[in-house]
Amino acid sequence: MQEALRVAMAAAGETCESLAAKVGVDPKTAGRWLSPGRVPQPRHRAAVAELLGQQIGDLWPEAVRRRDVEWFRPWAQIEQAASSLRSFESSVLPGLLQTEAYARAVLSSGPLAGAEVEGHVEARLDRQRAVLDRDDPPLAVFLIDEAALRRGAPEIMHPQLDHLIEMSLRPLVMVHVLPLTAGLHAGQAGPFVIATLDGEGDVGYLDDQAAGRVTDDVAALWRVWDTLRSVALPRDMSRDLLKARTWMK
Repeated sequence: MQEALRVAMAAAGETCESLAAKVGVDPKTAGRWLSPGRVPQPRHRAAVAELLGQQIGDLWPEAVRRRDVEWFRPWAQIEQAASSLRSFESSVLPGLLQTEAYARAVLSSGPLAGAEVEGHVEARLDRQRAVLDRDDPPLAVFLIDEAALRRGAPEIMHPQLDHLIEMSLRPLVMVHVLPLTAGLHAGQAGPFVIATLDGEGDVGYLDDQAAGRVTDDVAALWRVWDTLRSVALPRDMSRDLLKARTWMK
């Protein structure tokens, strides 16, 4: 039995029937969540955790553990402990800001098969909540090349851009667009993230076609970051560009 879920339900005075009514599922579905190995869909996990006043990872730790690829786990732990994150993306939108549909489209474009894609989509959504929805979320600054905003089917990109606007309204989330008018820039070598850990300094993350790499040598990344930030649009102008999305009309 999923003991953590059972205990949390009892403490909150919830039954399978009452929980199902509040989440919007059949009572039999909610009942199956108490069976070993049964994990709700991402949106249901989030709703249940909120109703019970619990963290998703505390109720279903196996959901994240079993989906993460091994090489990414060290960075996932750093992300969740960071006091600030500074992320630059040149060709796709940052994983922490992706909608479920956009994440599925991006992951489906690679070598993953159907079941693998769904597993990685779930892991990505869980990762977003673990980082941005935790009790003490980090200051998260995202620089996104305008080219990434233009890549994708309209039916996927319109909701995705709406989501970027919504996230940018959070006080600790800052979205800045690097406009095409900036021309060639220092970030052409590829995406990266700089995480600041209180009392431990900065750690960098670099991604490539095969795997990601964590590095303590972040001086060069800071130089690139400062250069990119200097030519990116301010927060309000970035939001206006996301709203206008003239290239999609």
